[in-house]
Amino acid sequence: MSEHWVVSGGNRGIGLELVRQLAARGERVTATLRNEAARDVLLASIAAQHAQVETRLFDIRDGAAMLSAANTVSGPIDALVANAGVSEPSPQTPLEMDFEKALDVFSINTLGPLRLVRAFLPQFAGAANPRIALVSSRLGSTADVRPTAAVYAASKIALNKFAQCLAEELKPKGITVVALHPGWVRTDMGGPNAPLSVQESVSGIIATLDALTLADSGGFIDYRGERLPW
Repeated sequence: MSEHWVVSGGNRGIGLELVRQLAARGERVTATLRNEAARDVLLASIAAQHAQVETRLFDIRDGAAMLSAANTVSGPIDALVANAGVSEPSPQTPLEMDFEKALDVFSINTLGPLRLVRAFLPQFAGAANPRIALVSSRLGSTADVRPTAAVYAASKIALNKFAQCLAEELKPKGITVVALHPGWVRTDMGGPNAPLSVQESVSGIIATLDALTLADSGGFIDYRGERLPW
């Protein structure tokens, strides 16, 4: 039986490949995108799988628009992948950063996934194995210290803490929540020197999320399902 997946940031990189692979195996996919141009990119990339994919447009910073869009999506939702995010302003060390741009990174990377979960939460009712993956990064581990990536890393560290707290809140509803590191992937954000292709990362992500149960909730894992240090 097919499942219903919601994927944010579905027009490029990991998000686009998630939509492609999920649609190709027959899942129903709702892809969220920032604007019409992003939707055009997605639709041009999935060709034969159009029938499997719905799209909704909103900025991840706009909670009201997100809620309005979510109300038009029929459930149940089986899996939500909060993938939309940005890298960082440059420079961004603690002593040298653009504070306004840094706040925007937090609004997108840290609060954006929470807005997404809150907007779509009612549609999880009735799902057999509801799962939420907040896409994080190994840089979100406090053991990884890189001053030149301070803003991005801090936004993911905060997201990891919210993932832990969200897992506790949603456990009584039977919803599994994890923070997910997709690996260092050759995308626009990851750069050309990354060791993983987007196809490898996404096939691992899907297999990992397929296997999640409530016993995994509150974990920080990578695309292979391996635990990472907080």
